[in-house]
Amino acid sequence: MTKDAQFALRRVIEKYTKSTRFALIGNHVNKIIPALQSRCTRFRFAPLDPVHVSQRLKHVIEAEGLDVSESGLAALVRLSNGDMRKAMNILQSTHMASEKITEEDVYLCTGNPLPRDIEQISHWLLNEPFAESYKKISEMKTRKGLAIVDIVREVTMFVFKIKMPSNVRIQLINDLADIEYRLSFGCNDKLQLGAIISTFTHARSALVTAAK
Repeated sequence: MTKDAQFALRRVIEKYTKSTRFALIGNHVNKIIPALQSRCTRFRFAPLDPVHVSQRLKHVIEAEGLDVSESGLAALVRLSNGDMRKAMNILQSTHMASEKITEEDVYLCTGNPLPRDIEQISHWLLNEPFAESYKKISEMKTRKGLAIVDIVREVTMFVFKIKMPSNVRIQLINDLADIEYRLSFGCNDKLQLGAIISTFTHARSALVTAAK
């Protein structure tokens, strides 16, 4: 809702508050004007457990007669991050684009990098020379329409899954967080891709040193 609409709603609430209760639902409380917030009791709900999201999605899929693979369901649960509304929106959008909903369909519909693409990118970052890694990631980014900020987020999660010394992991995650921060301010994608590769180059050197 726009601020003007919220101010109009405030007057409606004031007029009918004796006989009516209003419920405002949103993900970002800071987008609700202070005049409305002061007239509300605030409730915060934690993200749903993946098991509960999965169960509800299965109910909807069965009721609607949708064709969803197990991997597709797992992708829906993962990308929703505990937000049931988001899960339903992704399911609906993917169904509009494809009759049979698979993992790849879900990721393509949302624009998120596929897990196998992130594994491939991580392999290049950890093994290929700087120039070769830059070329291959740039080509994949262009061919699949990936956003650098999404690559950074997914690669960060991948870093948690692989074995490495704690000090190297901490420095790597800290550097990736700085890159994501810079990207949020609209920094040049090509420069930040170079920064990602540079970060992993330093991490590789640290891993070699730790192995000696």
